[in-house]
Amino acid sequence: MKLERILPFARKLLENAVKPGDITIDATLGNGHDTLFLAQLVGENGRVYGFDIQEEAVENTKDQLSTHDLAHRVTLFHQGHETVMNVIPPVHHGKITGAIFNLGYLPGGDKTIVTRPRTTISAMNQILEMLAPEGILILVIYHGHHEGAVERDYLLRYVEKLDQNYVHVLRYQFMNQLNNPPFILALEKR
Repeated sequence: MKLERILPFARKLLENAVKPGDITIDATLGNGHDTLFLAQLVGENGRVYGFDIQEEAVENTKDQLSTHDLAHRVTLFHQGHETVMNVIPPVHHGKITGAIFNLGYLPGGDKTIVTRPRTTISAMNQILEMLAPEGILILVIYHGHHEGAVERDYLLRYVEKLDQNYVHVLRYQFMNQLNNPPFILALEKR
C-alpha cells in the first residue's frame, strides 16, 4: 500500500517537526510507544514530557524507556494531560515542537477509563499556547466505542472553529474501511 497508514503518518509528521534538542509532549502515555519514539527524536539534549492518569500506563512507559536506555530524556507525570501548563517549566513554553494524543482507552487496559473531551480540549488549548511556530499537535482518534464517538464529535466541532491565522488543521482518514478506523487530526501552529 502506497498510502501511509494512520500511525506511520502521525510519526512522519512528528519526524518533520521534531529535531534533536527539542521539547515534546506525549499527552497519553498508553503503552509507551509514542514516548519512546519522541525520546529517540529529541536526542540527548531534548526532553519529552509524558502524561497519563493510569499507573499501568506510566509503568508500561517506564519499562519501554528503560529497555532502550532512554528514561533520562523523559519526565513522566501520573496525572491528566489537562495539567500540562502547570507542570511543564515556563522556560519551555513557546518551544514545544511536537505533541501527540492517542485518544480512547489504554490498549489491553480497563476500557471504562477513557479520555474525555473536556480534559482533552483543555490540554489542546494549553499545548497550542506552548507550541513553537510550526509546532505540530497530533490527535489519533479512536472512535469505535461510545465515549470515543462522543469525544470525536466534540473535537471536530472544536477544531473546525479554530482561526486559520492561528493554526492549520488537517484531517487524515481512510473513508471506506470497516469498524470505525482511527483517524488523525494534525494541528500546525502558525
